[in-house]
Amino acid sequence: MPTSPPTTSARPEPGTGAGPVPAAARVGDGPRRGGTSASAASAPAAARASAFVYAPAPEATDHLRLRDRYPLFIGGRFQPPAAGVHRPTINPATEEMLAEVAEADAEDVDRAVSAARRAFPGWSRLPGARRARHLFRLARLVQERSRELAVVETLDGGKPIRESRDVDIPLVAQHLFYHAGWADKLPLAFPGARPQPLGVCGQVIPWNFPLLMLAWKIAPALATGNTVVLKPAETTPLTAMLFAEICQQAELPDGVVNLVTGGPDTGRALVAHPGVAKVAFTGSTAVGKQIQRSLAGSGTALTLELGGKAAHVVFDDAPLDQAVEGVVNGIYFNQGHVCCAGSRLLVQESIAEPFLRRLTERVGRLRVGNPLDKNTDVGAINSREQLERITELVASGVAQGARLFQPACELPGRGFWFRPSLFTEVSPSHRIAREEIFGPVLAVMTFRTPEEAVERANNTRYGLSAGVWTTKGSRILWMAQRMRAGVVWANTFNRFDPAAPFGGFRESGFGREGGPQGLRGYVELR
Repeated sequence: MPTSPPTTSARPEPGTGAGPVPAAARVGDGPRRGGTSASAASAPAAARASAFVYAPAPEATDHLRLRDRYPLFIGGRFQPPAAGVHRPTINPATEEMLAEVAEADAEDVDRAVSAARRAFPGWSRLPGARRARHLFRLARLVQERSRELAVVETLDGGKPIRESRDVDIPLVAQHLFYHAGWADKLPLAFPGARPQPLGVCGQVIPWNFPLLMLAWKIAPALATGNTVVLKPAETTPLTAMLFAEICQQAELPDGVVNLVTGGPDTGRALVAHPGVAKVAFTGSTAVGKQIQRSLAGSGTALTLELGGKAAHVVFDDAPLDQAVEGVVNGIYFNQGHVCCAGSRLLVQESIAEPFLRRLTERVGRLRVGNPLDKNTDVGAINSREQLERITELVASGVAQGARLFQPACELPGRGFWFRPSLFTEVSPSHRIAREEIFGPVLAVMTFRTPEEAVERANNTRYGLSAGVWTTKGSRILWMAQRMRAGVVWANTFNRFDPAAPFGGFRESGFGREGGPQGLRGYVELR
């Protein structure tokens, strides 16, 4: 979701892979476009880049001190789970176990909610300036431990270290700093009203931006005087457990932040707990619908940030090289594991051929491999389950008649990997144009007029984000007024700021995170 760093531009050198290419990476090899294979079309780029290769630049990991086993964090202390059950969390790039993490059950969730309820009166009555001190301290400790947090985020999630280091962790600190500034200024955010905290907030976050999503949820809740019970994703819990250590370092009052790890059953127990006054969920649309149904009529406040199928709209007057970089960063950043990823490309028909030629050459230069290597552009897929879903949807695109381009690159023999993929000759009825893939897969379509572009961009059940590429300011405003998306970027993509609200329409959820609008979901106005 956040802004991606610039990608490298050299083609991977031959022989750097660790084994044969998995079947998932061979889907649709050698497709043709205009009678010429896409791989052949990029051959000149390969020849030019063959003399310019990157030496490995792995990030060191010898400074890490991970525990073998992580318990739950309840009431300011690490506590074992009631049932004594733990599950492994693995490195998706190697399939090696990193640590074991507790599996919380309903009894553990009840203990965490009770701890948060006990802490609520003291925390909510604390002057805003005092709450701000704690948030400032959390932000500074995140900065102090930024290298450690970035490496663990990459090990546990598979994203390139450049993205964890340059995007995720800095944005975590920014959100904490930003909301610390609001803690003693809440009346200014809601003129004429007296904002009051809701109570205990149950928060469930996804695996694509583990620590960043934690900050998005915890920072506004604490700033407004609420206490928190948060469940991180079962595949990426480690940075959340490090954040628990940071809470202890910051001397946050006991019970203000509680972390319960586990799978779907843990999340269901948290969402359904009668002591929770507010639920905040980021994840799939299917699970969001289940949560909304389960809370209907309960009086529990709810915000949902769900899936997306964002469109890039590239007009014939757009700066093509800039647009190519924006499209690449919009879909291949974080392996496409981004709810607002620009997974659809609508390019004006008159420039489709030169634009796609440049885009194909650029995708062919992306480096896929070791996420800890600072030169890597595309890391590992987060889990085997997600890899299987991406593989199935890409196969459906080939079966339905779309043409697939995947750059020729050797992938490691272990771990979960998928080549950056680009489909042309896509119909709006194809699954790859309708369903959220949540992987490095781009579906390309064309349009002739601005009206057609709006119609095609809005032809989705989602409404989270979109991007417009043109040199005409009037056209940008015209498009933004007509596109059903919570965020519309102009000549850029995936730009985020803690002061700007983020959220969607339709099946992308409701409510906003960030900015004064993001505070609204955590207060009652009197």
